[in-house]
Amino acid sequence: MTFVYLLVFGFAATAVLGLITSWIDRKVTARVQYRVGPPFLQPFIDIVKLLGKETVIPEGASKVTFLIAPVIGISGVIAVATLFWVNQFFSEGFVGDWIVAIYLLAIPSLSIILGGFASRNPLASLGSSREMKLVIAYELPFILAALVPVIAAGGSIRLSDIINAQAGGVFAGNISGILALIVAIMCVQAKLALVPFDIPEAETEIVGGALLEYSGPGLAIFRLMKNMLFFTLPFFLIILFFGGLRLNGINILWTILEYVGIVAIITVIRNTNPRVRIDQAVRFFWGPMTLLAVAAVVLALKGL
Repeated sequence: MTFVYLLVFGFAATAVLGLITSWIDRKVTARVQYRVGPPFLQPFIDIVKLLGKETVIPEGASKVTFLIAPVIGISGVIAVATLFWVNQFFSEGFVGDWIVAIYLLAIPSLSIILGGFASRNPLASLGSSREMKLVIAYELPFILAALVPVIAAGGSIRLSDIINAQAGGVFAGNISGILALIVAIMCVQAKLALVPFDIPEAETEIVGGALLEYSGPGLAIFRLMKNMLFFTLPFFLIILFFGGLRLNGINILWTILEYVGIVAIITVIRNTNPRVRIDQAVRFFWGPMTLLAVAAVVLALKGL
């Protein structure tokens, strides 16, 4: 049964929904730029095309690490997505799964860092270095923001308890929840490496950054990983601040609006801001975002 969960909910459902989310983002972005945008199946076609191409390993690269990095990344996404699905629909989580989710959500970024350094390409290594600094910058405010629902749920670090605690009212309705949600969305923007925090990839500066040397199936896995994250991270925010996916009656509409709203905010931020420098990103997350997250924690402890 665990294998079925992993295959159906952790991979298949998340991959399909992630690719659809990617299409929505690309379509909205195109409309903002007065373009038509890609057809609905384009994200699926892109992955299939890459899977059929040759994998080129750069000369001097650490072959094993270079090839295994994308597998490590997508495995982390599959694992954390499975954790969310089984908590949402089967209530089969465990004590401390909130902590496990935080750790698993860091694995995709670590895999990109490994892959970039393993390629031995100077530009890819620079991208990995930027990714590493960005992770160090946003992880603290992200953890503090995710801690607010834990406090509001009575200190439980079990995701199903956090979901159940919002039966009478979502945490996003509290002052502390609103502040934490703002911080979390900005951190999600950085985790997805989207403008203004696309510094590790920065195609106009370092030609794709850490993924510069990847091609074929390796690049396909990394892209699929990012698309799956595009669904999984908003899913995590819905669990923490909106009581999870509620698929009964009128709540179905509210769930769709909550998810689309988060994706829309991410897309708007992406299309209305210029790329920042890595030092600016670090100051932003260690400064205003961390202070805002600490304020949210303090307010949550006071029951606000």
